[in-house]
Amino acid sequence: MKQRITLRQACLTTLISGLMLCGNASAKEWKSITIATEGGYEPWNLTLPGGKLSGFEPELMADLCKRMGIECKLVVQNWDGMIAGLNAGKYDVIMDAIVITPDRKKVVTFTVPYAATPASFIAVKGTLLPAMPTIKLHDDEKEIEAAIAPLKAALKGKTIGIASGTVYTPFIDKYFKDVADIREYNSSADAILDLQAERIDAVFDDITFANSTLSRPENKNLSFSGPQLSGPIWGEGEAMGVRHSDTDLKAKLDEAIKAALADGTVKKLSEKWFKSDVTP
Repeated sequence: MKQRITLRQACLTTLISGLMLCGNASAKEWKSITIATEGGYEPWNLTLPGGKLSGFEPELMADLCKRMGIECKLVVQNWDGMIAGLNAGKYDVIMDAIVITPDRKKVVTFTVPYAATPASFIAVKGTLLPAMPTIKLHDDEKEIEAAIAPLKAALKGKTIGIASGTVYTPFIDKYFKDVADIREYNSSADAILDLQAERIDAVFDDITFANSTLSRPENKNLSFSGPQLSGPIWGEGEAMGVRHSDTDLKAKLDEAIKAALADGTVKKLSEKWFKSDVTP
């Protein structure tokens, strides 16, 4: 038999429930966080022979966690499922050279950026265009078309490799699919392997990844091709992503990133891993 609830009991129950809800809605203490990264996008992040994660982002994350007084755990996750895994609660932060874009803002909340980098084509030396000075592009169709006209001419009838799901993928699809075949890969490293095997003619990617790739002895036959493309066309820069609900965690990360930018830590790590300053 169900017990009858008096008006006084009902009010007391409502009050207790309300207090519980308020307690649940309070900011999380965040004593520890789990950060997902690809572990294969060198030099942003890489996996050493013993399984330890290293690179610009793992070292930066270690510094940020020390500043926040938070215990951090890095885990490896393929890029394709990274955002879905974040929102499913598998980890708390994603950090994988992720460029801030309007579409991505719809599904994750970004920290302030800690880097901003241009992109370029990579090809076998002498097969396409020589390396050219950097061109800064805005979201202007005429400006973009004029800047990439020599690239389109050189790549006519060729095959371009691009990592799927990156900020560069829609750019290549939009501006080059009318002159070249586009082949998407699970990772940038896979695209480079096919470039070396002559299954494709060029790879388009971030210059920090390209610099690391070109520095390896086995890739001495590769080089930049055409101009490096930089500017607002790629968004606000690279940042970490958190769930929309975790505004308190974003605030902690923002404060730590700003401090690391202000005292030169980000610049120091950037010059160590990229051989150039990519601070935003």
